[in-house]
Amino acid sequence: MTIATAYAAVPALAVALPRSRGRDVGLCLLQMWAYVAAYKMPNDDPETLERRVHIDYPIWVDRVLGGGQTPTQRLQRRFAGTGKPTVVERTLVWSHWVWFAVPHATVVWMLTRHPERFPRSAYLTYGVFNVGCLIYWAVPTAPPWYAAERGRLPVSDPPGPDVRRMMLEEGERFWKEHWSTLYGALAGNPYAAMPSLHFGTSLMAARLLADAGPIEGAVGFAYAATLGTALVYLGEHYVVDLIAGALLAEGVRAAAPRLAPAGKRVNGAIQQLGRRAQA
Repeated sequence: MTIATAYAAVPALAVALPRSRGRDVGLCLLQMWAYVAAYKMPNDDPETLERRVHIDYPIWVDRVLGGGQTPTQRLQRRFAGTGKPTVVERTLVWSHWVWFAVPHATVVWMLTRHPERFPRSAYLTYGVFNVGCLIYWAVPTAPPWYAAERGRLPVSDPPGPDVRRMMLEEGERFWKEHWSTLYGALAGNPYAAMPSLHFGTSLMAARLLADAGPIEGAVGFAYAATLGTALVYLGEHYVVDLIAGALLAEGVRAAAPRLAPAGKRVNGAIQQLGRRAQA
């Protein structure tokens, strides 16, 4: 009921108000409000969710990809120390935090600078979010830091998690007493790692920006590459999570032309209802 009501608010706003930039922004905000509700809801019953969580299969895949060790372990053992995050590591942490704005900023960029591209950009961006959320419900999967905390990745000597979670270290250093509140608001589901929507939506943003222009595309792909490196290095995602996120983004992009006729029919019905409601 909660999810149905949340998502129903999106077409309801489209029916209630005539088309404008303000309404377009409102639709995007309502869509993300509904997504966040759906994303966090499995963790309303954390014990049940924890019994369902998958931990081992991404470790196995990443060990194959990493030649015996996960790429996260290889990178941290090679470059990370045991103290506070370095300047480079802090930059990677911030590239992770900036992600919370990047997909939506891309959609807003299209709305203001390339308005003819806005509808498609919004459909594709939020399509990645919503399909990914369905997978999180069906196959809850833990990230590397969670596996390390529970001893499913090898522990270091002296004993302790083999994978440092530098995002927490930097969060506590930079945000200080505000960190626990901020982290609690953003970390609604710890078992939503496969596929990586961080990477999938960033790749989609890069593709949309590249369609709009070469400079925009270069900025988008540079950010996606930086974020992908950060996610693996910081222990937030496995490489296989990134691969799945990329496949999800490309799958949504490939499916869009086939779904366009049905989308146009739904859009036409909403517009017709809107004209009646606003008459």
